Amino acid sequence: MQIRDILEKFAKKEISISEAEKLLRLNAIEEVEDLAKIDVSRQLRKGVPEIILAEGKLPEHTAKIAVKALARNGSVIISRINDADDKAVRKNLPKGVSIEKNELARIIVLRKGTKRKTTNGKVGIITAGTSDMAVAEEAKVVLEEMGCRALCTYDVGVAGIHRLFPSIKMMIEEDVDVIVAVAGREGAMPTIIAGLVDVPIIGVPTSVGYGFGAKGIAALQSMLQACSLGVATVNIDAGVAAGVIAGLIAKRASKS
Repeated sequence: MQIRDILEKFAKKEISISEAEKLLRLNAIEEVEDLAKIDVSRQLRKGVPEIILAEGKLPEHTAKIAVKALARNGSVIISRINDADDKAVRKNLPKGVSIEKNELARIIVLRKGTKRKTTNGKVGIITAGTSDMAVAEEAKVVLEEMGCRALCTYDVGVAGIHRLFPSIKMMIEEDVDVIVAVAGREGAMPTIIAGLVDVPIIGVPTSVGYGFGAKGIAALQSMLQACSLGVATVNIDAGVAAGVIAGLIAKRASKS
């Protein structure tokens, strides 16, 4: 039973408030055999689609969880996919469900119908290098599925800092609500951007880099030690987390 059905039954006095409360609790979690317990109310409650991490799961398990989640939601995102995951999901996809794949981000979106809800939220996404694009694209997919507009500019890092300023100017002109700054190596870009704009910056360290401080450690430490105020940092390569946080900020800002 959908939440709307429960509310309609309560409004018509067909069920009591205690019965409605019980049904809403039952409605909150959907189990998939002994594989997963899905938070089927997340999209309605938070405006964040169900996001399934394919990494570490068998392809057939990912497909089962995705189909079950889609039965109760308008869309489902599957992150960190490989070819086997993609094939398993497509093989089990119900009729009338569209699928969009972002090869670079290793992410697919399943959606009933083709329309996604939109808000007035605008988010800028900037990467230091081309190697950081996969993580940025992960954030972009999440943002767009949350109904936000993502304005992206890539490969404008501090190695050639003159490249950064036109991108910052564009973000200011577009009046973005928040900027996602994605960088590897020493991860200096977010703190520079934060010193130039009056919107929150979400720093995303990537595992780009080698030697001392490799695998994103130096970038993470740099962003956590940002000199400019206004930088919040997510985990290494956490494009999904950055997208969700930025989307929540942008959607909230668009309401006012």
